[in-house]
Amino acid sequence: MKIVVLVKYVPDASGERTFAADGTLDRGASDGLLSELDEYALEQALRIADDADDADGDVEVVALTLGPDAAADAIKRALQMGATSGIRVTDDAVHGTDYLGTSTILAAAVAKAAPDLVLCGMASTDGSGGVVPAMVAERLGWPAVTFGATLELVEGGVRIRRDGDTATLVVEAALPAVVSVTDQSGEARYPSMRGILAAKKKPVETWDLADLGVDPAGVGLGAAWTTVLEAQPRPPKQAGQIVTDDGGAGSVALVEFLTAGKYV
Repeated sequence: MKIVVLVKYVPDASGERTFAADGTLDRGASDGLLSELDEYALEQALRIADDADDADGDVEVVALTLGPDAAADAIKRALQMGATSGIRVTDDAVHGTDYLGTSTILAAAVAKAAPDLVLCGMASTDGSGGVVPAMVAERLGWPAVTFGATLELVEGGVRIRRDGDTATLVVEAALPAVVSVTDQSGEARYPSMRGILAAKKKPVETWDLADLGVDPAGVGLGAAWTTVLEAQPRPPKQAGQIVTDDGGAGSVALVEFLTAGKYV
């Protein structure tokens, strides 16, 4: 069995995020890392591989990312956690691409990799759209089962449990399929020293748009359906207001503050 896990290299959420002159996110302004939500998807793939090893099976876990040179760090982390190999899709024409362009490229890469199952996080921690898994599935013509709090293989397919605000759904799909899992699916493992050393010897392929047969004119900033027209820096934090309770006036001042700010 072959599982492709879609992973993304994102800016560290604890760093300062800024926009470049062309309205795209300035990814060089802060350190990057493997999106935390994608680690949950990778964990599910690795658990399937672990179970297969116990049953004398064979599961290949491939980490696939789309991004610039620095995105190789996302693949490196995935390999350290236990992925079998990595694929990085990179091309200058990809800069500024939106969800439509991203899903086009990823679907082409998945088709080339020819897996039985694609696993994704529920969303990226930078864009937070959560739509790419379903869009990739649509382009491939595969079923999509998304936002799984649990994941298990069944005969010829997969089964997830999706927890909503008012109901819990159990959804099954035949393979090949695209599945996204939530942060409730299971804590991701930390790379061991053995895993870190082994990652250095694992193969990583690099593909560009030509390798995938994707027309550069259909992706990138020029083909994006949305454009950032203007962005303003986040205003600095203001000093808080201290209300002194002198035996009754404090409660009145607190109510006035909450009312003025429309907090109640």
